[in-house]
Amino acid sequence: MAIPTVDLSPFFTDDDEDGRKKAKDIIKEACSEYGFFQIINHGVPLDLMTQSIQLSRTFFTLPDEEKLKSSPGSAAPLPAGYSKQPPNSPNKNEYLLMFQPQSGFNILPANPPGFGNVLEEMFTYFRKTGEVIEGIVNDCLDLPPHFLKEYNDDRSSDVMVALNYFPATENEDTGLTEHGDPNCISLIIQDEVGGLEVKKDGKWIPVAPAQSTIVVNIGDVIQVLSNNKLKSAAHRVVRCKEKRRQSLAFFLNLDGEKWVEPLPQFTEEIGEAPKYKRFLYKEYQALRLRNRTHPTSQPQDMIAMTHYAISS
Repeated sequence: MAIPTVDLSPFFTDDDEDGRKKAKDIIKEACSEYGFFQIINHGVPLDLMTQSIQLSRTFFTLPDEEKLKSSPGSAAPLPAGYSKQPPNSPNKNEYLLMFQPQSGFNILPANPPGFGNVLEEMFTYFRKTGEVIEGIVNDCLDLPPHFLKEYNDDRSSDVMVALNYFPATENEDTGLTEHGDPNCISLIIQDEVGGLEVKKDGKWIPVAPAQSTIVVNIGDVIQVLSNNKLKSAAHRVVRCKEKRRQSLAFFLNLDGEKWVEPLPQFTEEIGEAPKYKRFLYKEYQALRLRNRTHPTSQPQDMIAMTHYAISS
């Protein structure tokens, strides 16, 4: 079993309505069944994707004192720059987090040369692709034209993270524990090591790395807005023995001051009860950030979207 792959090239032309309809049908089914799919012909240059992974690998092999020159800035709403997971965290990785380039919170690395520029360029391409996916999801939900774009109109909260997962040990291979993404839409590229897995029907499906392919998943915000019509799928990263894993993830996010709740199109207008309470997104962000800074010993104790679920 493999997650679906979608050709996005029809969305970059004006005369392929049949191709767009076919892609939307695949994406709608994938988001209903998996919450995950892969895209090709997405507009992000392959050489840029390759360069970003290579430079990321080089950055994470640098001595700690060099990496720490890109350490978090205290003014950022999240820890921008270079960080490691806390020692007691069940996740075993280190990462470099950057915000929307004009946010003023970024600490871009000077070493290796050119890495900062590549990250900024990848961020720009990721965001454009994310907005294309957002428009497709809007149509898959039969929402009014540009509804999600207008609802999610502030791009200053978007983030991108470069991740280095340490090699597995004899006793532990967890790179990132089971979770769903709290945001709207996520885009991921991974190196040849792989390790990303998606949960479906209680089984873990490996997402095999493929050159020039971007993995896409729906986040918690979309699941709540659609009242569970689309899924924010559980996923994890399993580490490989003797090999480090590199990946870049982009998160099309939501402004913290936005309220999130099931839309009337999926509740009162069709006679269905809302499955989630209304919540302010920045409050959910704070709860999810606490998962990272104060990890629990049991994964099931981590705060997730179910915190706002309404019992049926």
